[in-house]
Amino acid sequence: MFKKNVGTVDRVLRVLVGIAMITAFVALPDAPWRWALLVVGIVGIVTGAMSSCPLYTLFGLRTCPLQKG
Repeated sequence: MFKKNVGTVDRVLRVLVGIAMITAFVALPDAPWRWALLVVGIVGIVTGAMSSCPLYTLFGLRTCPLQKG
């Protein structure tokens, strides 16, 4: 479906930051910007799980090694 353009270290960092953002969303119920934390957290987890980032595709970036073959 999407080309893989997110490397292993990038994936792990995206998932960890996503979890931290969702945790902050839950821990800060009165913050006016808390919904932004939820959105960024979900995007980080989804792009990390899929190994594909639409913004990386748009800008021609990739953090994963090129596949041989």
